[in-house]
Amino acid sequence: MKTFIKIHPSDRVAVALTPLAAGTVLQVEERTVKLLEDIPQGHKFALEDIAAGRPIIKYGAPIGVAKQDIPAGGWVHVHNVKTGLGEVLDYTYEPDNAPLAPTDDLLFQGYRREDGRAAVRNEIWIIPTVGCVNDVARAIERQAQKFKTGAIDGIFAFPHPYGCSQMGDDQENTRKILADLINHPNAGGVLVLGLGCENSNIDVLKPYIGQYNENRVKFLVCQETEDEVGDALALIEELAGYAGRFRREPISCGELVVGMKCGGSDGLSGITANPTVGAFSDLLISKGGTTILTEVPEMFGAETLLMNRCENERVFAQTVELVNGFKNYFTSHNQTIYENPSPGNKKGGISTLEDKSLGCTQKSGSAPVSGVLSYGEPVCRRGLNLLSAPGNDLVASTALAASGAHIVLFTTGRGTPFASPVPTVKISSNSALAGKKRNWIDFNCGVLVEDGTVAELGQKLFDYVLEVASGKEVKAEEAGFHDMAIFKQGVTL
Repeated sequence: MKTFIKIHPSDRVAVALTPLAAGTVLQVEERTVKLLEDIPQGHKFALEDIAAGRPIIKYGAPIGVAKQDIPAGGWVHVHNVKTGLGEVLDYTYEPDNAPLAPTDDLLFQGYRREDGRAAVRNEIWIIPTVGCVNDVARAIERQAQKFKTGAIDGIFAFPHPYGCSQMGDDQENTRKILADLINHPNAGGVLVLGLGCENSNIDVLKPYIGQYNENRVKFLVCQETEDEVGDALALIEELAGYAGRFRREPISCGELVVGMKCGGSDGLSGITANPTVGAFSDLLISKGGTTILTEVPEMFGAETLLMNRCENERVFAQTVELVNGFKNYFTSHNQTIYENPSPGNKKGGISTLEDKSLGCTQKSGSAPVSGVLSYGEPVCRRGLNLLSAPGNDLVASTALAASGAHIVLFTTGRGTPFASPVPTVKISSNSALAGKKRNWIDFNCGVLVEDGTVAELGQKLFDYVLEVASGKEVKAEEAGFHDMAIFKQGVTL
């Protein structure tokens, strides 16, 4: 069993894969290192003396600067490391974007919608236009379960607190996300549930939805009916009759869209789980499929790696705008750009935003960046896409679904039970988490500490995702969890 890893030949630190005791002597390539302190799993130790002011190198790149002299064998963490990042930057395009070699197609058992799109679930969704009808939506969901028969995979409501008393971008965000979910192919039928007097009422929302199939999308305004629950159930019975006609059939995996997100990361996330998702992403893209990477603040410090992989200067310019736009969002609210790692991140061994970001972007694999999406924008280009959304788990995962992801891959070192509007695969970075939270974790990448390669595990993850796409429920689905959250930035009236 491996006890530590030096990720890149130029690294000045290594990462403990298991807890290491002070006094342990390690042979690291041609160098002998004696640990001066206990090193927790996922945390870093110095491979050489690092003088104050010198960069700390991990992943072959700087993850911060030494705040004081750090001796070889010393623990390297927040007490002696600070970020080396600045504010809004100018960038130069230095292309490093070799395309992936194509690989053979594979099939999954999915649903083919009347408009030609593929889906991995055949559910009926209840979408409130405003938070005022959330409890009505929940009541409808409970009573509508009698219509979950045959080919209907589930009937779910997606309550949220917005749709009224919003201004500017917030109001637009709500309308775009609601319209995106209404149009999502995983929903075989949709009931749009309005109140009647809200800013984002059904008549206002319809232009955002665009053309729709009247058999697939039904509308109900609660203020216009005596019995909103009874009338809603009648509409859902109609929707179930329509959606129940769909059957799973073989579909190319090149039609899959998979979102990629991490949360509650630890020091192993960038070594096990995130690189495995990157290997998956490359495999799917090599077969003509699409992946979407989001949480822009967790690109800060690693953004140039993504920028140089942009397939052309237009996509590079969009990526620069994506990154600097989010930095300006932070500063416009008088917030520090680079104070990002959470208490859980730090406890798991992540010291700075650069440390977090370089690990986070491992999920992108090696494919060229083919597209950049604004918040709420549906994906239209195959390959690797970058999506504008914050790091918040629920907001970012909802954004991935809204942009068209059929499935979300969520890597974690700390664990979380949350879900999103689409199947959300929880991928652990360490085996202890996978063993402790079997009711949360779907796929364990902690095994890389013991044996195997990223490429081998990436193939296993790919096979698992095809099972999910073909109907296998993930743990959050088994628990009945379905969440959604909308990005809020401004004033509430």
